[in-house]
Amino acid sequence: MTTLRAVARKELRAWFLSPVALVFVATFLMATLFSFFWVEGFFARGIADTRPLFAWMPTLLAFLVPALGMRAWSEEDRSGTLELLQTLPLRTWEVVAGKFVAGLALVGVALALTLPVPATVWLLGPLDWGPVLGGYAAALLLAGAYLAITLFISSTTRNALVALGLAVLACGGLVVVGSEAVVGLFGHATGEVLRALSAGSRFEAIVRGVLDLRDVAWFASVTGLFLALNVLSLDARRWSAHPASAARRWNRRLGVGLLAANLLALNAVFAPVRGARLDLTEDHRYSVSSATTDLLEGLDEPLVIRGYFSSKTHPLLAPLVPEVRDLIEEYGAIGGDRVRAELVDPTTDAELEEEAARAYGIRPVPFQFADRHEASVVNAYFHVLVRYGDQSEVLDFEDLIEVDVRGMDVDVRLRNLEYDLTRAVQKAVYGFVSPESVFARLPEDAVFTAVVSEQLPEGMENVRADVEAAAEALAAQSGGRLSWSVVDPDAPGARLTRDQLYETYGLQPLAVSPFASDTFYLHFLLQVGDRVERILPREALTEDAVREAVLASLKRAAGVGTLKTVGFVTPDAPSARATDTGHPPRTLTFDAFREVLAQSYRVVDVDLSSGQVPPDVDVLFVLAPDALGDVEVFALDQHLMRGGSAVVATSDRAIDPASGSGLRVTETDNGLADWLAGHGIEVGDGVVLDLQSESFPVPVTRDVGGFSLREIQMLRYPAFPDVRPDGFADGHPALAGLPGVVLHWPSAVRRVDGPTEAARLPERTVLLSSSAESWEATTYDAQPTAGLGGELGWAVPDDRAPQPLAVAAVGPFRSAWAETAPPELEADRLDGGVLEASPESARLVVVGSASFLSDPVVQMSQMAGERYLLGLQLGTNLVDWSVEDVGLLQIRARSQSARALLPTDVATRQVLEWANYAVSLLAVAGIGVVSFRRRRRATPIPLDPPASVSLHFDRGAA
Repeated sequence: MTTLRAVARKELRAWFLSPVALVFVATFLMATLFSFFWVEGFFARGIADTRPLFAWMPTLLAFLVPALGMRAWSEEDRSGTLELLQTLPLRTWEVVAGKFVAGLALVGVALALTLPVPATVWLLGPLDWGPVLGGYAAALLLAGAYLAITLFISSTTRNALVALGLAVLACGGLVVVGSEAVVGLFGHATGEVLRALSAGSRFEAIVRGVLDLRDVAWFASVTGLFLALNVLSLDARRWSAHPASAARRWNRRLGVGLLAANLLALNAVFAPVRGARLDLTEDHRYSVSSATTDLLEGLDEPLVIRGYFSSKTHPLLAPLVPEVRDLIEEYGAIGGDRVRAELVDPTTDAELEEEAARAYGIRPVPFQFADRHEASVVNAYFHVLVRYGDQSEVLDFEDLIEVDVRGMDVDVRLRNLEYDLTRAVQKAVYGFVSPESVFARLPEDAVFTAVVSEQLPEGMENVRADVEAAAEALAAQSGGRLSWSVVDPDAPGARLTRDQLYETYGLQPLAVSPFASDTFYLHFLLQVGDRVERILPREALTEDAVREAVLASLKRAAGVGTLKTVGFVTPDAPSARATDTGHPPRTLTFDAFREVLAQSYRVVDVDLSSGQVPPDVDVLFVLAPDALGDVEVFALDQHLMRGGSAVVATSDRAIDPASGSGLRVTETDNGLADWLAGHGIEVGDGVVLDLQSESFPVPVTRDVGGFSLREIQMLRYPAFPDVRPDGFADGHPALAGLPGVVLHWPSAVRRVDGPTEAARLPERTVLLSSSAESWEATTYDAQPTAGLGGELGWAVPDDRAPQPLAVAAVGPFRSAWAETAPPELEADRLDGGVLEASPESARLVVVGSASFLSDPVVQMSQMAGERYLLGLQLGTNLVDWSVEDVGLLQIRARSQSARALLPTDVATRQVLEWANYAVSLLAVAGIGVVSFRRRRRATPIPLDPPASVSLHFDRGAA
């Protein structure tokens, strides 16, 4: 080890006394910074990560490391010092290791000087330091492999330029062999082998923040093998033709051969090991979450997860197949015998292909691509099937990938594989819910009580028998977990009297007709533990209707394990679609948001004009309500009182989709002002404007020489406040995974006092707030005025302050009709009375914008890249929180798009960029000054071995 340290010091001193170290460090820093800020467009990406720092590292090091090590042995050989080293009593492996350590130390110095880059990212956003550590570890491992290869090649030739060329080809070949251009020429099996041999694939796996034993073993194997070959190459020069030397020569060669075989076997043994890895990411993004594990371990029926992938597919999709396969197999390992995980190629099995098309609608997708030889179309499978019981979900490439286009570069990557796969598993599992499984998931036994009078109005004589039949059927399926009874409060000795029904459950008798004095009871109560839910019979009662209503209530009580239903309330939904003439829809549409929700929930349209929300709706999403009347508000009110949840997205202004050309918004009146005020929430009458806002291409009219010139300019648009984490409610689960969100034409949503001091209001939390540079404008024109407020186009007042944009409330709530008569419903509806208070599980969210979820805004915002998805993610988060589905929230929170840069102006970005260049130049100048001073004071380097090295001559090597 003493010799190793002495050789390492000698090499480092030689490099720093010559221009080699200075040129290497300067070239590395300039190339790295240029690729980070210019080639990868760090500020344009807007994501707080350091992947652009390491994106070009395999290619850059493939040139610089060979340039650093090309003279390691060739120069020694040319100058004659190699022969002198071979005559000294030094062990060859120590000399080789010393040169290797010195070269790796110099690379480490160059990498350390790039630390201002992640520090800059950390200043601009919530940087995850795990991938940063992984990136530097990957760079050192890669540099070590390159350096070992270069040292070996340098030991085989006296010409440094030849060593440089061969080393560049060898190191570059390790990267190219797994590239898309090469792998795309082969099928999955061959492509996977090539990627396993590629330094680039291994490097990228570690850069993302996962230190896998398989990748570390591969780099260590390559490094160790070429260092051993280096030792063998140098020792070969010392061997003579003496028989003892020949025996030693064969022994050394045999040893290196055995080492190579063992290293190959080691990698083969580690190849199937997927659990031996260290997830360095802050939120363990690449480890299967506890929510997924709990879901797979709690299965009652066999689950099939099958990947359909063609051996010949699009070159950009081929590298993603191993990632999908690894996760599918990991799901199989977690689920054990309950999960069957498999990958198939339908193009090789006609029966399998026919089954995929007939049973699951899985068909090949035509992918068009072009390479340097030809433009071609390949019909390929890229699907994942999840089957549970009689339920199945299919994910195709559009559900799994996202495409990032930057200029001529197209980056295709998996969106959030665990979230997409777990979402499909959950939907299939929860969709297959037999009554038996619902009862099995109940936290406690259920008690169903039908409060039915003996004398019922004319036409309802069979109701009691139907109720008893439905209850008996459910009890038979419950396995003893459901008990039921029918109670007539007017019967002598009744278990529940009229007074008890009113005091305990708020139940009142129903009137036979509006002007009759005769009354009767017809109410259903379902109790599970402390949870009591009242089922309002508004439809014509039949045995099936009663059974389905009770079963829906049981599913809500069961909680996790049932597919939730989201009710959509949109303005004039049937007439909102575009017609065949191509005219725009007359009202806002929300098809994109509906499709996103449908991936995880059952989505149904709800008509509030009936005065009732269907009993199976768990969350009611009211989008852009327009002049709701008393009946509609009553339906929303009673849904909340029943224990359901509601999300209301509304504002004073909304985009006008039928405006033709130009940007136009219209005033709206939701009809919910009084009802929301009763719950302590108020939606403002203006538009919140914010200097911290999203840019938008806005048509601007300028006066040029008396002519009006209309042009499109990318301007900050204050009506699109960019809400960042400092405007979020601390730690609120509904905001998990959001780096920020842009709300379009929002109104302020404030907490207000109740109508009376004694009024009991729910717990309310401000979810979102604009920045301190915002204000509320009661008069607003969507078009900016040239010259007003500088380049902004709107007047900016002095009194600016944060404005609340969303409020979440948690029950109990009190009905607005607790003390007043409910509105008159349709003639064929049975008045079931009024629920006066909600359970604590009821939730209400009010967001001061509906436009941010609308199709026109989603289409307009797609030019902002991944950020346009954040509004849809917020809407989905609100639904997840409303149904208390925190499992999907946890998984979605780990999405890579969850970290964004803080908003900065161009000047600030330029200052930060040039500051990084300045720091690098100062570092290079410092190295140059130190090298120059030491070179002036340098003395000839003694060639004698260190005093501490004992002299020992081996006669056999003479």
